[in-house]
Amino acid sequence: MNDDQDTGRALPERGVPAERVLAEIRALRRADAPTHGGRLFAYVYDPAVAGLDELTAAAHAESAHVNGLDPTAFPSLLAMENALVGAAARLLGGGPGSTAPDAVGSVTSGGTESLILAVKAARDARPEVAEPRIAVPVTAHAAFAKAAHYLRVALDPVPVDPVTLRPSAADVAAAIRPGTVLVACSAPSYAHGVIDPVAEIAAVAAAAGVRCHVDACFGGWTLPWLRRLGAPVPPFDLAVDGVTSISVDLHKYAYAPKGVSVLLHRDPALRAPQYFAYADWPGYTMINPGIASTRSGGPIAAAYATLRHLGEDGYLRLAAATRDAVAGLADAVRGVDGLRLLAEPESTVVCFTSTDPKLDLFVLVDELTARGWHTQPQLAYGELPASVHLTVTASVAPRVAEFGPDLADAAAAARAAGPVALPAELTALAATLTPEALTPELVAGLAAGLGLGGPSGGAPDATVNALLDAAPPALRERLLVEFVGLLQRPTH
Repeated sequence: MNDDQDTGRALPERGVPAERVLAEIRALRRADAPTHGGRLFAYVYDPAVAGLDELTAAAHAESAHVNGLDPTAFPSLLAMENALVGAAARLLGGGPGSTAPDAVGSVTSGGTESLILAVKAARDARPEVAEPRIAVPVTAHAAFAKAAHYLRVALDPVPVDPVTLRPSAADVAAAIRPGTVLVACSAPSYAHGVIDPVAEIAAVAAAAGVRCHVDACFGGWTLPWLRRLGAPVPPFDLAVDGVTSISVDLHKYAYAPKGVSVLLHRDPALRAPQYFAYADWPGYTMINPGIASTRSGGPIAAAYATLRHLGEDGYLRLAAATRDAVAGLADAVRGVDGLRLLAEPESTVVCFTSTDPKLDLFVLVDELTARGWHTQPQLAYGELPASVHLTVTASVAPRVAEFGPDLADAAAAARAAGPVALPAELTALAATLTPEALTPELVAGLAAGLGLGGPSGGAPDATVNALLDAAPPALRERLLVEFVGLLQRPTH
């Protein structure tokens, strides 16, 4: 086999020079959405701070081979983890001099792991409950549903007001049952960027003797700085009586590389059931605070370097830039006929919908993509309409002036193109097909019919989103599971 035939194989017959390997990776990366430059409104968090990438890459390299499995063997990692947890606790209402002076925590790989561990701790703290349950607003992150699925905990969804997009404390109280081990709320919710009434929800949870977790993974590192800048941020953290735990992602608005999150508990007793320990085998006694056993120190060192380098003054500047960018983007949305903010921005999210049947949001998203803006479409849910989500970071600030004219131009183009018209057979299929009837062959045929996966890139995203929007949630899930399964096939 010659070198050309061997290109792309992870395990070639002969080793490949380092520079060529890096060139191959760079070539693959050219197909990705842009991670820097302020034009991607989801998935990545870019502060546009010169030199930060180089610093974090160097810090990551210093500790990449350090193993978090045993903190006694690698005290450097333990010291950095404790420092990160301490910083998060001080920022979020814990630490010396606060109402939660004994707050403790753990570093995890991301928000999903933090939420799974919060649910695990609540479940394992109540061994007498045969059928544990959690009460969670429908706007809470899907990671709660994942936690419930993995941990065999029942999920009781709490409705939200279709106007305010928040749950009421009364509805949360109504959802609490004898088997409820945890109540959750968001600060803010990912989809719409609104802050749930944390104090009221925590109060009803405390009255029922139930833990209350605040998912601040998305906004927990920004809300305190916005408050210092004068924003009317309501109480949401460990300073609130009844809040027993809170999570915050450092790889979001702390601008650390992925993946680092912090899960805080009000005191050590609340954290204790989070741990997993096992000694009934001939090997070493396993003791883990998180889901993973072996953990690279690279992300933790990179997060430590980020916080040390930016400091409080840096985060205040970044929060101010983000606040101004949010205001500018919201004004751009208000300036386009047929678009409406789904919620007035409270944090770092701009979310809008269409009030004009001729202005298809999914077509608008495609038109914005064609103009270099990568947004996140959100499908309709119950009484909540389809919407477009913009996660706003500090790097967006210099781009705001460009966004308004492009949004207006994209809206005009979307109106001219008209709404997506799904073939009648597809619409009927989405309305009548059950998830159980979906087979890999059926999904493969559907994908081929839409042109997905072909050399030209396939159908416009608007068509796919329109099909998913027409399907009920259970069918959406199954469709996407099968479709992603088609994408994730080994190369040989």
